[in-house]
Amino acid sequence: MSERTERSEGRERMPSRHRMRERTERSEGRERMPSRHRMRERTERSEGRERMPSRHRMSDGQAERQRRFAAQRGCDTMLSGVRPASVPEQLAALGAAAGDDLPDLYGEGGPVAELELRVAELLGAEAAAFFPSGTMAQQVAMRHGAELTGRAGVGLHPLSHPLTHERDAYALLTGVRAVRTTSAPRNPTADEVAALDEPIGTLFLELPLRDAGFVLPTWDELVAVVAAARARGARVHFDGARLWESTVHLGYSPAEIAALADSTYVSFYKSLGGISGAALAGDAELIRYARAWRHRYGGTLFQQWPAALAALAGLTRELPRLPGYVAHAKVVAEALAALPGARVHPTPPHTHQFRFWLPYPAAVLDAANLALAEEERAWFAGGWRDTEVPGLALAEVTVAGPAQELDADAVADLAARFLRRVQAG
Repeated sequence: MSERTERSEGRERMPSRHRMRERTERSEGRERMPSRHRMRERTERSEGRERMPSRHRMSDGQAERQRRFAAQRGCDTMLSGVRPASVPEQLAALGAAAGDDLPDLYGEGGPVAELELRVAELLGAEAAAFFPSGTMAQQVAMRHGAELTGRAGVGLHPLSHPLTHERDAYALLTGVRAVRTTSAPRNPTADEVAALDEPIGTLFLELPLRDAGFVLPTWDELVAVVAAARARGARVHFDGARLWESTVHLGYSPAEIAALADSTYVSFYKSLGGISGAALAGDAELIRYARAWRHRYGGTLFQQWPAALAALAGLTRELPRLPGYVAHAKVVAEALAALPGARVHPTPPHTHQFRFWLPYPAAVLDAANLALAEEERAWFAGGWRDTEVPGLALAEVTVAGPAQELDADAVADLAARFLRRVQAG
């Protein structure tokens, strides 16, 4: 009777042993796994594999990044960039840099205090404050300028970091607004600042202007644009994320450059090889203000000595090497500019970084570079991106220690090996 009833209701009767297992699983609060999932699990276990919890599985982007890092670490030759350090390698470097001092406590004392004193000395400033990020440090500088002058306008280039990489944080969190200084792919001139049609509290100058090709003004142009801002009653802030390597082109020391501005931000990881972190330098009043707002922004972390130690090591190790990188960038750029269809900007490079174009899709260039790294242990240049011109891609080239081992002929040979893979792929 029960079997006929089940069939009449559209149900298939389950064999008794399966009904027993289902009742047992339900009584224990377990849901039955579909058979195809049970089969996959049995296969994985028979092959000695444990299923990774979903929260630990990498996204496609993370997997690609790990593959790229592994390829870079295996390379004997590198044209652009440096070999990524592993966590154990970074910990060993921190241990070598550490002294007998106690760690900082909420940014006070220890390596953080030592770093702040070192930066203030290098920039000829009264004081400096360590920040977890340059984004935070520069928002404080812009806020300070607005409060002192009573003007919310900040003179910003459309390609500057706050307008292109910070999701409008300067406006949403700080309350200032952008007054665009020029549409040209360079820092503004004195005439352009003088002709601004609304008042500004701070003129923000990125040295070098990365997204225009790491370009710098001449020293005379920089002095003139600062004077034009002063004539308008504005303060001057330098985004010096890459100020350390700008000294060669400008012909003056970091302290002489920073003396032109009311505030200067510097980075510790972009060119110095640090873990993270930044500093804001200026007079004592600015730094008192900066410490207060750093706290409000959540930047007064319990301990920051690892980043400070890495920054101190970078100032000791990398800072003296940067002029050599800048000089060799001219050799590399000249060799690359000779490739078929290639273009380099600026010519010659203003720092140890420059932009490089090739007439191929970005995906093809990245694939060829990764294959070259994995199969020949040589890294040419990565991070290609397509431009508005179809079939033309752009990369940023960073000339550092590994590239110094390559003369012009070696650069040309590596480029030829790379292009053979591009054309074959």
